[in-house]
Amino acid sequence: METDLVGNDSPLVTRSNRTLVLKLLAIVAAAFAFGFALVPLYDVLCAATGFNGKTSQGKLGVGGIAGPAAAPSRVDATRIVTVEFTGTVMPGLPWEMRPLTASLDLHPGELHQARFLVHNSSDKAIVGQAVPSVSPGQAAQHFEKLDCFCFSQQTLAPGETRELPLTFIVKPEIDESIRTVTLSYAFFNVDGQK
Repeated sequence: METDLVGNDSPLVTRSNRTLVLKLLAIVAAAFAFGFALVPLYDVLCAATGFNGKTSQGKLGVGGIAGPAAAPSRVDATRIVTVEFTGTVMPGLPWEMRPLTASLDLHPGELHQARFLVHNSSDKAIVGQAVPSVSPGQAAQHFEKLDCFCFSQQTLAPGETRELPLTFIVKPEIDESIRTVTLSYAFFNVDGQK
């Protein structure tokens, strides 16, 4: 008695249908959870490998100043690495941005500071967030930002101009074939976003 003329199913068929539906729902829930887990997993992968230009962030001490753990273990005075700086403002953000220093020649392991100038050219206060990228990608894991305006959102009043600091170290472990590193910042409008 599988199915009669009216369409009533036997208890065996109904139980197997229910089991199949529950298994399919479990697969959908697992796929959904995996999709959400991909973003943090990708960030961890990028931070660990320097893939996609993600850089490491140093541990800050009291007042945002690098503590003793952030000090370089050694300076490689036998070579020089050129660090170039660029800044971009994404569409929808009426700001202007430029590095105050276009490039620095440094010894790997030395502590350096650079500054960027940003200007809000609109007539209202706007919140922006800078996203850094380092190229070549294999240099990113050796570019350590100890203090950076990119660690938090920046609010500029109408017409305000501000200098934003960056304190960093290019670690001496950087591959010797890398002679030039480019640090790029892209500022995005984050008004109304959490």
